[in-house]
Amino acid sequence: MVATLGIVKMNKLFYARNRGEIPMQSLSAKDLTLGYGETIIIDELDIEIPKGEITVFIGGNGCGKSTLLRSLARLLKPLSGSILLDGQEIAKMKTKEVAQKLAILPQSPTTPEGLTVYELVKQGRHPYRGFVKPWSKADEEAVIQALTSTNILNLKDRTVDSLSGGQRQRAWIALTLAQQTDIILLDEPTTYLDMTHQIEILDLLFDLNEKKKHTIVMVLHDLNLSSRYAHHIIAIKNKKVYAQGKPEDIITSELVHDVFQMKCNISCDPIFGTPMCIPHGKGRSIDSPQQTTSPKLSYMN
Repeated sequence: MVATLGIVKMNKLFYARNRGEIPMQSLSAKDLTLGYGETIIIDELDIEIPKGEITVFIGGNGCGKSTLLRSLARLLKPLSGSILLDGQEIAKMKTKEVAQKLAILPQSPTTPEGLTVYELVKQGRHPYRGFVKPWSKADEEAVIQALTSTNILNLKDRTVDSLSGGQRQRAWIALTLAQQTDIILLDEPTTYLDMTHQIEILDLLFDLNEKKKHTIVMVLHDLNLSSRYAHHIIAIKNKKVYAQGKPEDIITSELVHDVFQMKCNISCDPIFGTPMCIPHGKGRSIDSPQQTTSPKLSYMN
Protein backbone atom coordinates (compact mmCIF):
# COMPACT_ATOMS: atom_id res chain seq x y z
CA MET A 1 0.00 0.00 0.00
CA VAL A 2 2.82 2.40 0.91
CA ALA A 3 4.64 1.61 -2.34
CA THR A 4 1.48 2.21 -4.37
CA LEU A 5 0.99 5.58 -2.70
CA GLY A 6 4.61 6.37 -3.51
CA ILE A 7 4.05 5.68 -7.22
CA VAL A 8 0.91 7.82 -7.24
CA LYS A 9 2.77 10.67 -5.52
CA MET A 10 5.70 10.35 -7.97
CA ASN A 11 3.37 10.57 -10.99
CA LYS A 12 1.50 13.56 -9.52
CA LEU A 13 4.79 15.39 -8.99
CA PHE A 14 5.91 14.62 -12.54
CA TYR A 15 2.75 15.93 -14.18
CA ALA A 16 2.57 18.94 -11.85
CA ARG A 17 6.13 19.90 -12.81
CA ASN A 18 5.28 19.57 -16.52
CA ARG A 19 2.32 21.95 -15.98
CA GLY A 20 4.68 24.44 -14.33
CA GLU A 21 3.07 24.08 -10.90
CA ILE A 22 6.37 22.95 -9.35
CA PRO A 23 9.53 24.86 -10.32
CA MET A 24 12.31 22.83 -11.91
CA GLN A 25 15.59 22.63 -10.09
CA SER A 26 18.28 25.15 -10.99
CA LEU A 27 22.04 24.81 -11.48
CA SER A 28 24.57 27.63 -11.54
CA ALA A 29 28.17 28.54 -10.74
CA LYS A 30 29.53 31.74 -9.23
CA ASP A 31 33.17 32.89 -9.29
CA LEU A 32 34.13 29.28 -10.00
CA THR A 33 37.82 28.41 -10.23
CA LEU A 34 38.84 24.84 -11.03
CA GLY A 35 42.17 23.16 -11.44
CA TYR A 36 44.50 20.31 -10.66
CA GLY A 37 47.33 21.14 -8.29
CA GLU A 38 48.70 24.52 -9.33
CA THR A 39 47.23 24.32 -12.85
CA ILE A 40 44.15 26.51 -13.27
CA ILE A 41 41.67 25.12 -15.81
CA ILE A 42 38.63 27.37 -15.19
CA ASP A 43 39.10 30.83 -13.68
CA GLU A 44 36.36 32.81 -11.86
CA LEU A 45 33.59 31.61 -14.15
CA ASP A 46 29.91 32.55 -13.76
CA ILE A 47 27.21 30.53 -15.52
CA GLU A 48 23.54 29.76 -15.06
CA ILE A 49 22.12 26.69 -16.78
CA PRO A 50 18.70 27.44 -18.35
CA LYS A 51 16.03 25.29 -16.71
CA GLY A 52 14.14 22.83 -18.89
CA GLU A 53 16.46 23.31 -21.88
CA ILE A 54 19.42 21.57 -23.53
CA THR A 55 22.75 23.27 -22.90
CA VAL A 56 25.96 22.23 -24.68
CA PHE A 57 29.52 23.14 -23.69
CA ILE A 58 31.84 23.62 -26.67
CA GLY A 59 35.52 24.52 -26.94
CA GLY A 60 38.90 23.25 -27.99
CA ASN A 61 40.55 20.18 -26.52
CA GLY A 62 41.78 20.81 -22.99
CA CYS A 63 39.77 24.00 -22.50
CA GLY A 64 38.00 22.65 -19.41
CA LYS A 65 34.59 21.53 -20.71
CA SER A 66 34.64 18.13 -19.01
CA THR A 67 36.29 19.58 -15.92
CA LEU A 68 33.45 22.10 -15.63
CA LEU A 69 30.81 19.40 -16.11
CA ARG A 70 32.39 17.19 -13.43
CA SER A 71 32.48 20.07 -10.99
CA LEU A 72 28.77 20.79 -11.56
CA ALA A 73 28.11 17.21 -10.46
CA ARG A 74 30.32 17.61 -7.36
CA LEU A 75 32.88 15.14 -8.71
CA LEU A 76 35.61 17.80 -8.57
CA LYS A 77 36.04 20.20 -5.66
CA PRO A 78 36.43 23.85 -6.72
CA LEU A 79 39.58 25.72 -5.77
CA SER A 80 37.30 28.68 -5.06
CA GLY A 81 33.81 29.90 -5.81
CA SER A 82 30.60 27.95 -5.49
CA ILE A 83 28.12 25.77 -7.36
CA LEU A 84 24.46 26.18 -6.51
CA LEU A 85 21.97 23.36 -6.97
CA ASP A 86 18.41 24.51 -6.46
CA GLY A 87 19.74 27.54 -4.56
CA GLN A 88 21.94 25.54 -2.18
CA GLU A 89 25.71 25.21 -2.20
CA ILE A 90 26.25 21.76 -3.62
CA ALA A 91 29.39 21.25 -1.50
CA LYS A 92 27.27 21.46 1.67
CA MET A 93 24.56 19.08 0.50
CA LYS A 94 24.38 15.39 1.38
CA THR A 95 25.43 13.01 -1.38
CA LYS A 96 22.04 11.29 -1.46
CA GLU A 97 20.26 14.65 -1.72
CA VAL A 98 22.43 15.69 -4.67
CA ALA A 99 21.85 12.34 -6.41
CA GLN A 100 18.08 12.79 -6.10
CA LYS A 101 18.28 16.10 -7.98
CA LEU A 102 21.12 15.62 -10.45
CA ALA A 103 22.44 12.66 -12.46
CA ILE A 104 25.67 12.46 -14.44
CA LEU A 105 26.81 10.10 -17.19
CA PRO A 106 30.62 10.25 -17.39
CA GLN A 107 32.62 9.75 -20.56
CA SER A 108 33.03 6.10 -21.65
CA PRO A 109 31.71 4.41 -18.48
CA THR A 110 32.55 0.74 -17.90
CA THR A 111 30.52 -2.08 -16.36
CA PRO A 112 31.54 -5.27 -14.59
CA GLU A 113 31.57 -8.28 -16.91
CA GLY A 114 28.29 -10.19 -16.95
CA LEU A 115 26.11 -7.38 -15.58
CA THR A 116 22.68 -7.31 -17.23
CA VAL A 117 20.96 -4.18 -18.49
CA TYR A 118 18.30 -4.53 -15.80
CA GLU A 119 20.95 -4.86 -13.08
CA LEU A 120 22.75 -1.78 -14.38
CA VAL A 121 19.65 0.40 -14.49
CA LYS A 122 18.71 -0.71 -10.96
CA GLN A 123 21.80 1.12 -9.72
CA GLY A 124 19.98 4.38 -10.43
CA ARG A 125 17.71 3.70 -7.45
CA HIS A 126 20.54 3.81 -4.88
CA PRO A 127 19.84 7.45 -3.86
CA TYR A 128 16.37 6.39 -2.67
CA ARG A 129 17.35 3.26 -0.79
CA GLY A 130 19.12 2.52 2.48
CA PHE A 131 21.02 -0.51 3.68
CA VAL A 132 17.89 -2.20 5.02
CA LYS A 133 15.17 -0.74 2.79
CA PRO A 134 13.79 -3.51 0.54
CA TRP A 135 13.27 -3.17 -3.20
CA SER A 136 9.86 -1.54 -3.65
CA LYS A 137 7.20 -1.32 -6.32
CA ALA A 138 8.15 2.33 -6.74
CA ASP A 139 11.76 1.29 -7.48
CA GLU A 140 10.60 -1.32 -9.98
CA GLU A 141 8.27 1.17 -11.65
CA ALA A 142 11.11 3.69 -12.04
CA VAL A 143 13.41 1.09 -13.63
CA ILE A 144 10.78 -0.20 -16.06
CA GLN A 145 9.86 3.37 -17.00
CA ALA A 146 13.54 4.19 -17.66
CA LEU A 147 13.97 1.08 -19.82
CA THR A 148 10.81 1.91 -21.74
CA SER A 149 11.78 5.57 -22.28
CA THR A 150 15.09 4.50 -23.82
CA ASN A 151 13.50 1.71 -25.92
CA ILE A 152 15.57 -1.09 -24.41
CA LEU A 153 12.98 -2.92 -22.30
CA ASN A 154 13.37 -5.89 -24.64
CA LEU A 155 17.10 -5.94 -23.84
CA LYS A 156 16.80 -5.92 -20.05
CA ASP A 157 18.09 -9.50 -19.66
CA ARG A 158 21.02 -9.05 -22.03
CA THR A 159 24.47 -8.44 -20.58
CA VAL A 160 25.71 -4.91 -21.09
CA ASP A 161 28.95 -6.09 -22.70
CA SER A 162 26.96 -7.94 -25.39
CA LEU A 163 25.26 -4.76 -26.63
CA SER A 164 26.19 -2.53 -29.54
CA GLY A 165 27.69 0.88 -28.76
CA GLY A 166 24.37 2.68 -29.23
CA GLN A 167 22.44 0.15 -27.14
CA ARG A 168 25.05 0.33 -24.38
CA GLN A 169 24.80 4.11 -24.25
CA ARG A 170 21.00 3.84 -24.04
CA ALA A 171 21.41 1.52 -21.06
CA TRP A 172 23.58 4.07 -19.27
CA ILE A 173 21.09 6.84 -20.03
CA ALA A 174 18.35 4.60 -18.62
CA LEU A 175 20.37 4.38 -15.39
CA THR A 176 20.36 8.17 -15.10
CA LEU A 177 16.60 8.24 -15.79
CA ALA A 178 16.00 5.71 -13.01
CA GLN A 179 17.39 8.35 -10.62
CA GLN A 180 14.36 10.49 -11.53
CA THR A 181 16.24 13.78 -11.45
CA ASP A 182 15.32 17.03 -13.18
CA ILE A 183 18.92 17.60 -14.30
CA ILE A 184 21.03 15.20 -16.38
CA LEU A 185 24.71 15.89 -17.18
CA LEU A 186 26.44 13.94 -19.96
CA ASP A 187 30.14 14.07 -20.87
CA GLU A 188 30.54 13.42 -24.61
CA PRO A 189 27.65 10.93 -24.85
CA THR A 190 28.29 10.29 -28.58
CA THR A 191 32.01 9.48 -28.32
CA TYR A 192 33.04 6.35 -30.30
CA LEU A 193 29.56 6.02 -31.85
CA ASP A 194 29.00 5.93 -35.59
CA MET A 195 26.86 8.58 -37.27
CA THR A 196 23.62 6.60 -37.01
CA HIS A 197 24.02 5.95 -33.30
CA GLN A 198 25.10 9.53 -32.60
CA ILE A 199 21.82 10.82 -34.03
CA GLU A 200 19.90 8.07 -32.24
CA ILE A 201 21.31 9.08 -28.83
CA LEU A 202 20.87 12.82 -29.42
CA ASP A 203 17.30 12.26 -30.65
CA LEU A 204 16.61 10.34 -27.46
CA LEU A 205 17.97 13.16 -25.29
CA PHE A 206 16.00 15.71 -27.33
CA ASP A 207 12.79 13.73 -26.73
CA LEU A 208 13.52 13.49 -22.99
CA ASN A 209 13.82 17.25 -22.91
CA GLU A 210 10.77 17.93 -25.08
CA LYS A 211 8.42 15.40 -23.49
CA LYS A 212 9.62 15.18 -19.89
CA LYS A 213 11.22 18.60 -19.47
CA HIS A 214 14.59 17.34 -18.25
CA THR A 215 17.30 19.98 -18.03
CA ILE A 216 20.14 18.44 -20.05
CA VAL A 217 23.75 19.63 -20.04
CA MET A 218 26.24 18.01 -22.43
CA VAL A 219 29.79 18.27 -23.66
CA LEU A 220 29.89 17.75 -27.44
CA HIS A 221 32.66 18.11 -30.03
CA ASP A 222 30.50 18.26 -33.14
CA LEU A 223 29.60 21.91 -33.65
CA ASN A 224 26.86 21.19 -36.17
CA LEU A 225 25.10 18.68 -33.93
CA SER A 226 25.52 21.05 -30.99
CA SER A 227 23.80 23.79 -32.98
CA ARG A 228 21.00 21.45 -34.02
CA TYR A 229 20.09 20.06 -30.60
CA ALA A 230 21.03 22.78 -28.11
CA HIS A 231 18.80 25.61 -27.00
CA HIS A 232 21.80 27.20 -25.31
CA ILE A 233 25.52 26.95 -26.09
CA ILE A 234 28.37 27.93 -23.79
CA ALA A 235 31.73 28.36 -25.54
CA ILE A 236 34.82 28.06 -23.32
CA LYS A 237 38.16 29.64 -24.12
CA ASN A 238 41.13 30.75 -22.00
CA LYS A 239 39.51 29.49 -18.78
CA LYS A 240 36.49 31.77 -19.28
CA VAL A 241 33.12 31.85 -21.02
CA TYR A 242 33.92 33.25 -24.47
CA ALA A 243 30.26 33.46 -25.54
CA GLN A 244 26.91 31.96 -24.63
CA GLY A 245 23.40 32.05 -26.02
CA LYS A 246 21.24 30.52 -28.72
CA PRO A 247 23.30 28.83 -31.46
CA GLU A 248 21.78 31.04 -34.14
CA ASP A 249 22.88 34.10 -32.18
CA ILE A 250 26.48 33.18 -31.32
CA ILE A 251 27.82 30.61 -33.81
CA THR A 252 29.78 32.69 -36.31
CA SER A 253 32.94 32.23 -38.32
CA GLU A 254 34.63 34.65 -35.91
CA LEU A 255 33.69 32.50 -32.89
CA VAL A 256 34.95 29.33 -34.56
CA HIS A 257 38.21 31.04 -35.51
CA ASP A 258 38.77 32.43 -32.01
CA VAL A 259 37.70 29.35 -30.03
CA PHE A 260 38.96 26.55 -32.30
CA GLN A 261 41.65 28.41 -34.33
CA MET A 262 39.95 27.23 -37.50
CA LYS A 263 38.77 29.15 -40.55
CA CYS A 264 35.32 28.25 -41.78
CA ASN A 265 32.13 29.34 -43.47
CA ILE A 266 28.90 29.37 -41.51
CA SER A 267 25.90 28.39 -43.58
CA CYS A 268 22.34 27.38 -42.73
CA ASP A 269 21.41 23.73 -42.23
CA PRO A 270 19.06 23.04 -45.17
CA ILE A 271 16.82 20.80 -43.04
CA PHE A 272 16.75 22.39 -39.58
CA GLY A 273 17.76 25.99 -40.30
CA THR A 274 20.41 25.91 -37.57
CA PRO A 275 24.01 27.13 -38.06
CA MET A 276 26.20 24.76 -40.07
CA CYS A 277 29.97 25.00 -39.92
CA ILE A 278 31.92 24.25 -43.12
CA PRO A 279 35.63 24.10 -42.22
CA HIS A 280 38.36 25.27 -44.56
CA GLY A 281 41.22 22.97 -45.39
CA LYS A 282 42.37 20.65 -48.12
CA GLY A 283 40.25 18.23 -50.09
CA ARG A 284 38.71 17.48 -53.44
CA SER A 285 36.60 20.19 -55.04
CA ILE A 286 33.67 19.08 -57.18
CA ASP A 287 31.43 21.41 -59.16
CA SER A 288 27.84 20.27 -58.60
CA PRO A 289 25.69 20.44 -61.76
CA GLN A 290 22.63 20.88 -59.56
CA GLN A 291 23.98 24.01 -57.90
CA THR A 292 22.91 27.00 -59.98
CA THR A 293 23.42 29.75 -57.42
CA SER A 294 26.07 30.32 -54.79
CA PRO A 295 24.85 30.02 -51.17
CA LYS A 296 25.14 33.13 -49.04
CA LEU A 297 27.90 32.34 -46.59
CA SER A 298 29.73 34.17 -43.85
CA TYR A 299 33.43 34.04 -44.78
CA MET A 300 36.50 34.35 -42.55
CA ASN A 301 39.67 35.54 -44.30
